[in-house]
Amino acid sequence: MEKNLNQSGSIILTLNPEVIYEDEHILVVHKPYGMLVHEDWTSGVAGTLVEWFLARVPEAVGVGEVTTKPDGSPLERSGIVHRLDRETSGVMVLAKTAEAHAHLKTQFHDRLVKKEYRAFVYGRVHDRWGTINRPIGRNPKDFKRRSAERGATGTLRDAITLFERIGVGEYEGESFSYIKLIPKTGRTHQLRVHLRAISRPIVGDLLYAEKEIKESNNLGLNRLALHAHVLELELLNGERERFIVPIPLDFELAAERIAE
Repeated sequence: MEKNLNQSGSIILTLNPEVIYEDEHILVVHKPYGMLVHEDWTSGVAGTLVEWFLARVPEAVGVGEVTTKPDGSPLERSGIVHRLDRETSGVMVLAKTAEAHAHLKTQFHDRLVKKEYRAFVYGRVHDRWGTINRPIGRNPKDFKRRSAERGATGTLRDAITLFERIGVGEYEGESFSYIKLIPKTGRTHQLRVHLRAISRPIVGDLLYAEKEIKESNNLGLNRLALHAHVLELELLNGERERFIVPIPLDFELAAERIAE
């Protein structure tokens, strides 16, 4: 990863997504940790996934929904059907054509897309399998955060997350769990918020685990321990396809640290 400055003085992070599938309608990539999906007018960081996508597929400009920034200027989101947080790595699909965008958008809306994540959390997850069914609203104290706990404000939207414990153990005297997460809905920060709500926040989560980060060894990780591992959807030809991005090496090493 390289850091450069553009003419306006904004930081440009040189991160390169890995293409794992491409046809005339869609592009599936492994988005690296640290890369913004689209422009964030509050951060001053350029070098987004959308910018990289349009440099590769310039004919896709304008594909998708038109949205604006708080100041009313257009927000460039060409090709975007869904998103991952900047701190989350993993598999994403982008639409090259309006037809593909509509086809994919319908699948996400109707919850026909299957997603699977991997995460490390603070503490022991005692149940082997479970379901977190908690509506998500706004955190009353911080507009950047969502909440699935008592006192959440605004419109509460239904949110369901399935989990499976893969491993649990200790590292340097502290307990951690390694889990598989399957979101059945697609709310903003859903996995991070749901795990915070059951007192098992994700390792390295600067937004929802600030206290834990300060007091923990953080399993030797220096990033948000959340990775989008699998994305399954229907292509325009009607075939269902399953795209898998390998587990990051630092996750594999972390799993070994807590192996019992």
